[in-house]
Amino acid sequence: MKRQKRNQTERAMARGYHAGINGKSRNVCPYESGEARHVWLTGWREARQDLWNGYNPMAQAQRLSHLHMT
Repeated sequence: MKRQKRNQTERAMARGYHAGINGKSRNVCPYESGEARHVWLTGWREARQDLWNGYNPMAQAQRLSHLHMT
């Protein structure tokens, strides 16, 4: 069975979220333009808000899994 390629926007959201959780700057976004950049930055913003709201690592992992479902 062939492995399906993951959705690029879902992957961009997850990578942006991880970058935000790890305290990285939004300037490290690997995408220069387009929808993938927008989604990456959205993930980064969500992560920064979660940090500021005091989510612990377990809650952050759960939040990331819920972001994948939407």
